[in-house]
Amino acid sequence: MEEADLLNQTTSVTYIRLRGLSVNQKVQMAVFVLFLTLYVLTLIGNILIVITIIYDRRLHTPMYFFHSNLSFIDVCHSTVTVPKMLKDTWSEEKLISFEACVTQMFILHLFACTEIFLLTVMAYDWYVAICKPLQYMTVMNWKVCVLLAVALWMGGTIHSISLTSLTIKLPHCGPDEIDNFFWDVPQVIKLACTDTHIIEILIVSNSGLISVVCFVVLVVSYVGILVSLRQQISEGRRKALSTCAAHLAVITLFLGHCIFIYSRPSTSLLEDKVVSVFFTAAPPLWNPIIYTLRNEDMKNALNKFMGRLEGRGKNDNV
Repeated sequence: MEEADLLNQTTSVTYIRLRGLSVNQKVQMAVFVLFLTLYVLTLIGNILIVITIIYDRRLHTPMYFFHSNLSFIDVCHSTVTVPKMLKDTWSEEKLISFEACVTQMFILHLFACTEIFLLTVMAYDWYVAICKPLQYMTVMNWKVCVLLAVALWMGGTIHSISLTSLTIKLPHCGPDEIDNFFWDVPQVIKLACTDTHIIEILIVSNSGLISVVCFVVLVVSYVGILVSLRQQISEGRRKALSTCAAHLAVITLFLGHCIFIYSRPSTSLLEDKVVSVFFTAAPPLWNPIIYTLRNEDMKNALNKFMGRLEGRGKNDNV
């Protein structure tokens, strides 16, 4: 059966009204300026990182291969929700079609779950590099890196398909308004006009379990790294220790949102919207700063790349 036919048979809701972040015009203006600034910085920072990694052959290593994937995901992740939110700040009726809602939910979970898996793989990469440096190039060879990249993207796709399949089959006959600025699984559950207890258990088992398990694996990996670093005190180790601590803080904030939203029943809390705003805007901007721009090799490559761009610009003007 075609997806469009399935949608027509399972829902009478064709458009959804999003309440957005606020009804106050001044607050909406402030939100627009803030999120537009964050979004532009996110695009510039992450796209520049991807281009620099591709451009500089010295960065063609497993670590930067995963960093470029992270920057690409962050661009896509923020683009799923932020442009629509910016547009809605100027709209009196913040409408989105049901088909667009389903598409947004699928893409959102695809990139979010893929990023969770990627952060887990990056933690493992760091663990091998720091705790087993002599075996690093053997363990993290290019074949392994490509296989891991394919696996994490496939994992994100399977997760998103399964979650979307669970929610799209529910009969949605109202209400047609949600108190948020984007469409997600908890909102789908609230619009369903049937008993959703079993679906909620499956969703918690899916999203919640992935978030909790990956979080535990990440924390264990970084704790092992931190313990190893503390036993080898040097200037370089201190920098690595600081970097790992920053990574762990970002991961805690990122996965904390997922655990908070998806590891409990779909009940509305006042904190949900605040947490969602933080989750949408902060990680895509923090990730390039914490994971990449603090690295000396990346800084040097960026300076070299920007210097070459300036040199070309001067030559073009001559």
